[in-house]
Amino acid sequence: MSSNYQPSMLDLMAGPAPVLEPLADRLVRHRLTAGAWVDVLPGWLQGSDEVFETLLGIDWRADRRQMWDNVVDVPRLLRWFGGEEQLPHPALTEAKAALSAHYADELGEEFVTAGMCLYRDGRDSVAWHGDTLGRSARHDTMVAILSLGSPRQLSLRPRAGGHDTLRFPLGHGDLIVMGGSCQRTWEHAILKTAKPVGPRISVQFRPFNVA
Repeated sequence: MSSNYQPSMLDLMAGPAPVLEPLADRLVRHRLTAGAWVDVLPGWLQGSDEVFETLLGIDWRADRRQMWDNVVDVPRLLRWFGGEEQLPHPALTEAKAALSAHYADELGEEFVTAGMCLYRDGRDSVAWHGDTLGRSARHDTMVAILSLGSPRQLSLRPRAGGHDTLRFPLGHGDLIVMGGSCQRTWEHAILKTAKPVGPRISVQFRPFNVA
């Protein structure tokens, strides 16, 4: 797949080799309601263009899902890497290890899997949801998202309502970590946009049995 993505100034300054910035003392935590929180670190992965271009060439898979009486195309491409599967770029292996080390005391386990989504343009999206197909339906956990390529907004809203929607613009190697009760008590989405945007790849690191 070819890319119309324009490299960021930060990446041009960092040079061709991907470099992870330190996590300690740089993540900013946003406390939400009902025990949920998100940590944000813009530009965590410098030199992210090399990783982005590598990921564009992996074996992305189109999916179809039942929606009411119809079977429809999922509006994004998908790829899931299990714990025993080698990730397609060493920077992602390093990122998973760095997240596991940083959150070891708070999470109590390692990040194991890496789910990936390719949003090809503004028509691709993911609807409001929480990652509650595994243990996160009942227990606090974390999902760490590394964003690559063109910026898109990650929107967050509480399931119970009564709170304004929060929006985090993510791109160029930015990191957001959703923790605490976030998957059970809040929902997140990448909404469609009519604005001209290039492709974006989301890499979601999760502990075992969180999906």
